[in-house]
Amino acid sequence: MPSEKVLKLPAYGGQALIEGVMMRGKNNVAMAVRAPGGEIVVHEEKLPNLYRSRWMKTPFLRGIISLWDSMGLGMRLLTKSANIASGEDEQIEGAALTFTVIISLLLAVGIFFVLPAFIAGLIEKYFTISQWESNLVEGLLRLVILVLYMALIGRMEDIKRVFAYHGAEHKTINAFEAGVELNPENVSQQTLVHPRCGTSFMLTLVLISILIFSLLGPLPLHWRIISRILLIPFVSGIAYEYIRFAANTMDRSALMRWLIKPNLWLQKLSTREPDLEMLEVSITAFNTMLAAENREE
Repeated sequence: MPSEKVLKLPAYGGQALIEGVMMRGKNNVAMAVRAPGGEIVVHEEKLPNLYRSRWMKTPFLRGIISLWDSMGLGMRLLTKSANIASGEDEQIEGAALTFTVIISLLLAVGIFFVLPAFIAGLIEKYFTISQWESNLVEGLLRLVILVLYMALIGRMEDIKRVFAYHGAEHKTINAFEAGVELNPENVSQQTLVHPRCGTSFMLTLVLISILIFSLLGPLPLHWRIISRILLIPFVSGIAYEYIRFAANTMDRSALMRWLIKPNLWLQKLSTREPDLEMLEVSITAFNTMLAAENREE
C-alpha cells in the first residue's frame, strides 16, 4: 500500500524499457526488468544532486535541464535493460554514453525541426506564400512527421512490447494516484493515458513551436533553420511548464481537460494494453522507487 507521505504529482515519472519499466521519483530511480529465466531483476540508484538543486525549481530552466539529463539516464537504463533481457553484460557509460545521447539528439533535431523548416522554406520561396502560412506549413509538417513516426515504429514487433510496457507504466502511476492497491488486477483497470507523458510533451512542443516561430517574421532559409535549432531549449522549457500546469489543473478545469485531449489521443499511438506479467514488472519498479523515496523521507 502507498505510504501516507507522498510526493507532489510531478515528482513521479517513468519510461518504458526493453522488457521492463523505469520509475523516477524526486530523489531516486528504480527499474525492473523481466530476465530470460522469468525472474524480475531490480536496479535502484540515487538521482544526481542536480535533481534537488535550485535550478530544478526555476521555471522554464528546469524543463531544459530535466530533458537533457533524462535523455542520458533513460539511454543508460535502456541499455542496461536490454542487457538484462538478453542475458548479455555490456554497458554504455562515460564518453560512449555521452556520444550516443548527442547523436540521438542530433537525429531528433534534424528530423523534427530542421527538415520541416527546410521544406517549408523551399515552399515559401517557390510558391510565394506568406510567412504566417509558411510557419503553419512547417508546423503541420512537424506534426505529420511526429504522428507518422509514432505510427510506423509502433508496427514493429519489438516496439509493440516496449509500447505495452509504456502502457503498464501509465496504468501503475494512474493506480497509485487513484489510491488503489497496486496489484496487477487492480492496475489493469486503469487508463492507458497520462497527462505527464513524454508523448504529450512532444506534441505540446510541436504546437508551441508554431506560435513561437511565427513571431520571428520573414527569415532567409539558413537563418530560419538556425533559429529553429537555437530556440529548441526555449520552446522545450515552455512545453515542460505547460505539461506540469495541465497535469495539476485538469481535474478542476473543464477547459484544460479539453485542451489536453490531443495529447491524450496521441498517446494511443505510443501505448499498448499490457498483460498481467508486464504490470507485475511495472508495479515492482514503482514500489522499489517508492520505498527508496520513503526511506529518505
